[in-house]
Amino acid sequence: MSEDIRLEKNYRAGLITLSRRDALNALSLDMIRKREAALRSWIADPDIYAVVQESALDDIFCVGGDLRAIYDWKQQSAPELITVFREEYRHNWHLDKFNKPTVSLVNGTAMGSGVGMTIYGTHFVAGEKIRFAMPETAIGLFPDVGASYFLPRLPGKTGLYMGLTGYVADAADVYFLGIASHCVPSRYFGDIRAALIEAEPVDLLLEPLHRDPGSSPLAKHLDVINRVFSAPSVEDVLDALDRETGTFAEWARETARTLRQKAPMSLKVTFRLLGGGDGNSQRPLRDALGTEFRLACRFLESHDLFEGIRALIIDKDKTPKWRPDRLADITDEMVDRYFEPLGDGELELADEYDLSRAAAQARSMRRDGESPSS
Repeated sequence: MSEDIRLEKNYRAGLITLSRRDALNALSLDMIRKREAALRSWIADPDIYAVVQESALDDIFCVGGDLRAIYDWKQQSAPELITVFREEYRHNWHLDKFNKPTVSLVNGTAMGSGVGMTIYGTHFVAGEKIRFAMPETAIGLFPDVGASYFLPRLPGKTGLYMGLTGYVADAADVYFLGIASHCVPSRYFGDIRAALIEAEPVDLLLEPLHRDPGSSPLAKHLDVINRVFSAPSVEDVLDALDRETGTFAEWARETARTLRQKAPMSLKVTFRLLGGGDGNSQRPLRDALGTEFRLACRFLESHDLFEGIRALIIDKDKTPKWRPDRLADITDEMVDRYFEPLGDGELELADEYDLSRAAAQARSMRRDGESPSS
């Protein structure tokens, strides 16, 4: 165990509790590795019926990746700078292939890496204080952890809208979007955990606890989001927002203001990544993670990511100086370079059956009196 994350087997459940209070549960490389080791152990354990993950913090699930560590690794030219992205994306892949019920109890902020560790499970339970977002364009990055797989599959253009703006969704939104399987008051989270420890059937357990979260703000804006974000470029999206009148004029002005605060290169790359302008929006998860790893490597070589972290986390002046600082200065060729193959450095992902084979091997080794490797 570590003080940042608690991993334990309790009768029929594997329990993951995020407890990195001083960093709002920001996901570190050490936490990724411990989660991965637990995943491999539990998939091989016939006693484990389900995995439950939650936060020890009342109003924070996970604010994202460990940006301060990324900034420090850059200053030190440390190999962990690339390693953390490689290992996190592999962990996302394994979460998607994990073949036991995985129940995330999410109350409070879940952003970036907090989304990646929950969205691939079988059940996403949203509490009343959930705040769900992919805000990476604000720090000079792009929505990752498989966002180019799951955001384009949301209703209409809502995924593109969320990826570009960093819109923060509430409980009604995540249920409308199909992200949350259930909305349950957080006072029942302990009961859910206790029942899954006893291997109660997860669907029969959760259905009676679900509560209608009410009307979704995103649903009310779906038509205008679909219309505006169907534009062929980021510049055209902004033009459409600036021209909007009537019922949605105030929403359009606020959305345009939000977009103009983001890193221009991040907006351009994200627009293409998420299928803006009628591009490819239905890539498989393997392709999504591979493409995102290419982009991550390129952003790690750029100015904007570390300037965004500096402005938000290090100096906290919230006045990043982007390069380029205008959309008009970014050509298609400049965006193309972010998507170019890495050669020998591409992300490699195990075949989807490898975890099942690892589980069978571990069981066999236990029968033979050996200790399975993590």
